[in-house]
Amino acid sequence: MKFDNSWPIYMQIIDEFKKSIIRTELKPGDKIPSQREYAQKVRVNPNTVQRAYREMENLGMVETLRGQGTFVVAGEDKRQEMAMEMANTIMQHFILQMRSLGYQDKAMLAMLTQHLELEEDEQVDRV
Repeated sequence: MKFDNSWPIYMQIIDEFKKSIIRTELKPGDKIPSQREYAQKVRVNPNTVQRAYREMENLGMVETLRGQGTFVVAGEDKRQEMAMEMANTIMQHFILQMRSLGYQDKAMLAMLTQHLELEEDEQVDRV
């Protein structure tokens, strides 16, 4: 995992787990790596991973059972809530950045539509 220095690593770890839950790569009942294992895997301080796991528990994403490990508890409602939250954050960032470049809403929408159509055409060509 490559980290972005512009925001806290523990939050980036949480986002990676959120994405895995949203994509249903992780489902309720799935065991996630121990804090130590995960820290070694992504090469960060174990305290950083501990903070991420604690926050994920507070968010209702996972539950740690003493002596057994940490398990995903986020069900379908939580998965959809996280997906909408992340999508809204991405859209807000996109809109703010485009406006900072001077684009008006209609121009952004037209550009986005054109971009999506081009991408769709490229996918059809690949098939």
